[in-house]
Amino acid sequence: MATLLLTVGLSLVAVLRAQDPPASVEDPVDLSGKWYLKAMTADQDLPEITPESVTPMILTVLDGGDLEAEITMLINGQCQDMEVVLQKTPEPGRYMVDNGKRVMYRSPAKDHYVLYCRGDFQGKQVQMAKLVGRDPENNQEALENFQKFVKAKGLNQDILEPTQSETCSSRED
Repeated sequence: MATLLLTVGLSLVAVLRAQDPPASVEDPVDLSGKWYLKAMTADQDLPEITPESVTPMILTVLDGGDLEAEITMLINGQCQDMEVVLQKTPEPGRYMVDNGKRVMYRSPAKDHYVLYCRGDFQGKQVQMAKLVGRDPENNQEALENFQKFVKAKGLNQDILEPTQSETCSSRED
C-alpha cells in the first residue's frame, strides 16, 4: 500500500511539473549588469529624441523577478537620465510596462533583447524599437533579427546605431 501511495504521489508531482511552463533558458539573475543600446529606429523621424550618444543600460533584477532599467542619453546636448521598471510576464524572456505599451523581448540571438514601445509623443502616435546586447560589439545575427522585427512592425528601415559612451557630458559641461 505504501509503495502504491508513493507511486501515485510521484506520478502527480510529475504531471504537475509537466504542466509548468518550461524554465527560462536565461535565469533572470543573469540579466543584471551592463547592457548596450546597439540599434534603434521608429516609425517616423524623431530628431528631438534621437540620442547623440548613450551610456550602457544598467539592468537590476528586483524582488519577484521584475527588472529596473537605467540609461543616460545625450539628446540635443543635454544628458537625460531614464529609469523604468519592467514587470516580469508569464512568458519567459518577456517583460512589459504600461500594460504592454513597452515590451522587452528576448532576441533569438544570444545575449540580446528588443525593446518595443508604442505611445503618444507630442500628440503623435509613435512606435520605436531598440536592440540591446550584453557586450558593445556588433552581432550580425542580432542585427538581422532586429531588422526582421522592425520590418514586421512597419518601422523605419533606416536603423541608427548610437555612439556608446561610458559617461554622459552635456555640452555646457
